[in-house]
Amino acid sequence: MEKVLWYLLVGTRGGENRARIIGALDERPRNANQLADCLGLDYNTIRYHLDVLVEHDVLETGGDEYGKLYFLTDRFEHHKEEFERITNHVE
Repeated sequence: MEKVLWYLLVGTRGGENRARIIGALDERPRNANQLADCLGLDYNTIRYHLDVLVEHDVLETGGDEYGKLYFLTDRFEHHKEEFERITNHVE
């Protein structure tokens, strides 16, 4: 997971937005529309980053397609300190 987080947050474009999404979901689960409103980003941008984060096992979903909520995975939670270290390093 450490390598995945470095790749997603530092090694590719969009890392800052992914970190913001993870931070918002750490506060509470949200759907894509709520994230777009909360972070002031385009809905399609949010959807793209959510798909990437789900694909890399950082996020998981719950609920039906329309109101699908996003949650941090247990795997991510076990590596949360690494996430914080990476984001502190980048700032």
